[in-house]
Amino acid sequence: MARNLQNGERLRPIDLARGHGLSTQAIRNYEEAGILPAAGRTPHGYRTYTPSHARALGAFLALVPGHSHQTATSIMRAVNQGALDEAFRLIDESHAQLLDDRRTLQAVESALRDLAPTTASEPDAAVSGPGGTFIGPLAGKLGIRSATLRKWERAGLVRPRRDPQTGYRVYDEADVRDARLAHQLRRGGYLLEQIAPLIAQVRAAGGLEPLEAALCDWRGRLSARGRAMLTGAAELEAYLRERG
Repeated sequence: MARNLQNGERLRPIDLARGHGLSTQAIRNYEEAGILPAAGRTPHGYRTYTPSHARALGAFLALVPGHSHQTATSIMRAVNQGALDEAFRLIDESHAQLLDDRRTLQAVESALRDLAPTTASEPDAAVSGPGGTFIGPLAGKLGIRSATLRKWERAGLVRPRRDPQTGYRVYDEADVRDARLAHQLRRGGYLLEQIAPLIAQVRAAGGLEPLEAALCDWRGRLSARGRAMLTGAAELEAYLRERG
């Protein structure tokens, strides 16, 4: 049977598992997935691991929070196959995605700052009928064409109701808010397909004020992810040095 963890030479699955609160089955699964290099075998067929396997496991678990389980698996598989360029490409893609997420957050925050506060008690020149705003006055207030609002509607950015008598589009307060936010983001160069999920977040949050807390949480998660990437990079570099 393999010797214990203290001698630092041959490790059993349980030795690797205990240090990270994992099961021995998880260790076997990681090996089969290519996250760990292939284990050695004793004459009786038992798996044996080395400190290098322990380092690989530590690198994988450190990569997961910053890159996701799937990407971390692909990175480790590429490293263990000697395809370092592929591993680095995957890491670069994660960093690019994080940067894109940061830019999106900044665009939303900028758009929110640019939205002048309005209240229900304030007169609004765009209101052309009881209980809502018609397309022409709203387009005029935003400085866009009515056709643009119809295009945004098809993209799901605004959802006006129809007046039952005239069939005209009627934009309520939430629709006006969404149109103004979409207008700010379009001015920032964002595509309709990029804006749609952001508008959906505003709706899910119940407006702009609740979204402030969501944006703060979003910012915190991006920072945590960036730091996790640094930790994962350090562990992976240690594993690469050990592999030589």
